[in-house]
Amino acid sequence: MITEFFERLLTSNRGSRDDVKRRLKLVLAHDRSTLNASTLEKMREEILVVVSKYVELDTDSLEFSIKTDSKMTALIANLPIRRILHPKDLP
Repeated sequence: MITEFFERLLTSNRGSRDDVKRRLKLVLAHDRSTLNASTLEKMREEILVVVSKYVELDTDSLEFSIKTDSKMTALIANLPIRRILHPKDLP
């Protein structure tokens, strides 16, 4: 499973530095939580799909992070909104 993750990391279709950086952050987040990296990536993708139904996001500035303290772990999503979709634009 880890090998598959690193293979995906190194063979990204977009090849962008930001994409690799984002994936490395997810690996670090995995180390800090009990969720595995593929689950975190799947959650990220699903969150983006749902939110994108209602707003147009600035996909170049998305940030996901995991914060852990002694009591809880939080998935924090910073999703800059370009514009809110009007009801006629909604699916």
